[in-house]
Order: sequence, then C-alpha cells, then structure tokens
Amino acid sequence: MPPSNDTLEELRREIDQIDDSIHDLLMRRALVVERVGVAKGRDQTYLRPGREAVILRRLAARHTGSFPLPVLVRMWREMITALTRLQGPFAVAVYAPEDRRGFWDVARDHFGSAVPMTAVNTPVAAVRAVGEGTATVGVVPYPAEDDSDPWWRFLANGDARTPRVVARLPFGGRGNARGEDRDALVIAHVPHEPTGDDRTLLSIELGQDLSRGRLKDALEACGLPPTGFCTWHARDTGNPSLHLVEIADYIDQQDPRPRAVVDRLADMPVRINTLGGYAVPLQITADVRRP
Repeated sequence: MPPSNDTLEELRREIDQIDDSIHDLLMRRALVVERVGVAKGRDQTYLRPGREAVILRRLAARHTGSFPLPVLVRMWREMITALTRLQGPFAVAVYAPEDRRGFWDVARDHFGSAVPMTAVNTPVAAVRAVGEGTATVGVVPYPAEDDSDPWWRFLANGDARTPRVVARLPFGGRGNARGEDRDALVIAHVPHEPTGDDRTLLSIELGQDLSRGRLKDALEACGLPPTGFCTWHARDTGNPSLHLVEIADYIDQQDPRPRAVVDRLADMPVRINTLGGYAVPLQITADVRRP
C-alpha cells in the first residue's frame, strides 16, 4: 500500500463518516424489511434459512481485503436475526446440557446475541419445544451412528405439523465455540428451500433386513446419491429398521425419485419420508483472509 499523507485526525474523521454510512444503511435495511412484511400480507413465513444462506454465499463470493470473512458472516447473522424478529416471534431451544455447551455457542453465533434462547437437556426436548410452539427453532446434534435414542426418528412421519430440518450449523466457521467439533442441525416449521447446493435428509423404514450396500445401490440407481447413513433398530426385533440417509441434492415432496426407490425395492415394505434438509455451509476457517 502506498504511503498516506493523511493526518491521524483526518483518518479518524473518515472512519466516523463510514460508521455513519453503515448505520444509515442498517436503518434503511430495517425499513425495507418492514415493507417486505407488508408485501407478504397473510404469508407468515418470515423465517427463510435458504434465502439467508444465499445472501451469505453471495457476500462471501464478493469479499476481498483483510477483514476476516468469518467475522463478516457473524455480523450479518446478527443483523439477519434481529431483522427477522421484526416480522414475528423468534425463540431458540438448544440442546445444551452442562457438559455440551458447544451447541449453545454455535447457536448463539448463528442466531445472534440478543435472541431469546433456552437450554434443554435432551435433543427430544428441543424437538418438542418446536412442535409445541414454545420455540421457533430447535438446535440439535448432527446425527451420529452411536446415538442410542436418536431424535430424528421423531421426525420420521408425514405429518405436516412435524418440524423439519432447515439448516446445518455452523454455517460460517466454528469460531471460539466450546466443546467438541460435532455439528448441529436446526429444525423449524418452515419448508426446506433450494439454494443450488443442498443436502436432503430422508428417513427410510424397511420392513425386513437389507444391507446398506443394497440400499445405497437402489438410491444411486434412482438418482439419489447418499453421503451418509445412520440406522436405528427398535428394541422389539419385530419392528422394522429405520435409516436416516443424507442425499447430496434437493428433494421436495413432488420429487419422483423417492417413489422410484420404493418401486425398486418392491419385494419388501418400504416407507420414505423427507425430514427436511439444509444449504451446504461455507467452507471457511477463523483466520481466512482473501487477497
């Protein structure tokens, strides 16, 4: 950078002018959000995780200079949630027992420091809070194979009143969150929207034993590439097995591919439900700087 002939006082005045401009734009953005609420009318879908992901991806793609990208994402996340709260109630239920506070940190970083958040001791309690309407969103651990009583099985139904997965956290880097590096998922009563780079979670209930290899082959043959599996077996050996499968694509309720899987496995009872999905998070670290 070439040497500057500006005095320190002149540079500080310029910073003050920039701060005023940023503040003016924030107030202007709030006014536009209020107009969006009026334009929506009776449409009460004010939580849009897919739209939020698209905004942050666009900003990340155009970002240059020494300002850390993870900090930019954190600032926008604070603003997005604050302005979302102008359109309707917003509260978060987080799986965060005393020994698992990392999920609280990840949720706070994503939804902001001012949003009401409640810690619950089990993932199922977070699911229940969203289902009962005491929380707008729930934050639960990303599924793992060794979960003895997985929360996601309570979403494995076709009931429209059941919450669905809508986001994966952290979206813009883990920052200084405490605890283990396990990711989290967000559940809510809003639809999973396509963003151009998405994952969908399917529950697949099988009436008899089937190897994962054969299930994987059936999914791939129907254009559903799996990127992960979790399986839950009920204690009653007479009950069917339940698989959670992450698919590297967006799938909505009208997509014919899940039905094609059922037809392909016609020699056994099969039931497939869409549990929602998420926009693939940004791949950044805390010290990323772009030239």
